[in-house]
Amino acid sequence: MSAPVSPIREPLVTGHKTYHQITEDLISPTEKTPSLAWVIGFIISAIFLGVFVFTVLWTIYQGIGTWNLNRTVGWGWDITNFVWWVGIGHAGTLISAILLIFRQKWRTGVNRAAEAMTIFAVICAGQFPLIHMGRIWMGFFIFPYPNTRGPLWPNFNSPLLWDVFAISTYFTVSLLFWYTGLVPDFATVRDRAKGIRKKIYNFLSFGWTGSAKHWQRWESLSLILAGLSTPLVLSVHTIVSFDFATSVIPGWHTTIFPPYFVAGAIFSGFAMVQTLMLVTRKVLHLEDYITIEHIESMNKVILLTGTIVGVAYITELFIAWYSGYIYEQFAFFNRVFGPYWWSYFGMMFCNVVSPQLYWKKSWRRNMILTFFLSIVINIGMWFERFVIIATTLARDYLPSSWSYYSPTWVEIGIFMGSLGLFFFCYLIFTRVAPVVAVAEIKAILKTSGDQYAGKNAVHAHSHDDEHSEVDAH
Repeated sequence: MSAPVSPIREPLVTGHKTYHQITEDLISPTEKTPSLAWVIGFIISAIFLGVFVFTVLWTIYQGIGTWNLNRTVGWGWDITNFVWWVGIGHAGTLISAILLIFRQKWRTGVNRAAEAMTIFAVICAGQFPLIHMGRIWMGFFIFPYPNTRGPLWPNFNSPLLWDVFAISTYFTVSLLFWYTGLVPDFATVRDRAKGIRKKIYNFLSFGWTGSAKHWQRWESLSLILAGLSTPLVLSVHTIVSFDFATSVIPGWHTTIFPPYFVAGAIFSGFAMVQTLMLVTRKVLHLEDYITIEHIESMNKVILLTGTIVGVAYITELFIAWYSGYIYEQFAFFNRVFGPYWWSYFGMMFCNVVSPQLYWKKSWRRNMILTFFLSIVINIGMWFERFVIIATTLARDYLPSSWSYYSPTWVEIGIFMGSLGLFFFCYLIFTRVAPVVAVAEIKAILKTSGDQYAGKNAVHAHSHDDEHSEVDAH
């Protein structure tokens, strides 16, 4: 009598796919001429990229005076955007690294695109502190290197310097992790390509042959990089939060910042993954590989991290009230009822109220609602960064220096342009590499493919065992 198989777990690969069909479905978007939707998206993102280049050059040529920063609000949209982009860059490595270590199979449908998103988001984030310097050609001062300028070295006590190290390390490890996963797939593309494409992909795949030794090294490297990435995911946004938490300004000087920045980063990152995945799934017809099951799993993470963020907001308000410290109380009272009240309530609604809809299973599995909420959440996370920076700085100790900050067209152009840069990179990525990891989908087909699930599962497994024994002999 065959052992009963759990009917609960739904398949992660649908459509009764064979190994050859998986290769065809996932590799062919890199070979065929692009669809109309892709071309339109590419043109729009290229226009926005042009806006980015223009506004950045305008800032460098004219100076930071083209922004509306003033003596009170020294950080405006620029650092808001920086923290927002770093946050978005968190989900990719988290999906890949932590879920790989915990052996979660649902990561396979989304990890490739999420890792690519991480790299492009960190590239966008890295632009902002450089532009914010005002004199971008002084950028080399942030690197500690032997020089002839005597004691003129970076201040190692400054969290801004930790930012440089944290983000460059995070970018390097994420890039290695993403590229490691791509190597077997590049080899698959190479084997199907001809002419110059074959040579390019052969170079990119490092002469991969798919031998047992290659797979063994590939798996150990993936695990090592996952082990390195996991603490990095937690440390990077912790260090970004130190930019604020190590200051003495009421409203910034809080010890809750590191964990709540990390939770918020994972929250916004997963929302961005949802936005990208739902569009990619539709345009490239990947419904059999990015299933409703994947979408629901990510919505559960969004619900959890959104609730953590909500608890952090309430904790901040409670501690300000409980402390009896009038400056802290004023900072938070001003945040809620001051001139920027709209951004505070926007943040509360988008980040705390909207994810609570996901308690209902049918809503977690609703594509239109998920797409809408993923955008709402990212707007809310942008508001959160704006609330922390602008509302805190606009009201300092001296009422005579109070001010109200609003961005100029240059600042808005740089932000919109950074979105163009991000989508421009992502769209090119969908043309040159498989958006879903081919090798990893094949690895879970026997355990999570719909044709092997249910009654056939036990039979299929015993059949495979016979085959593997024959192969071994």
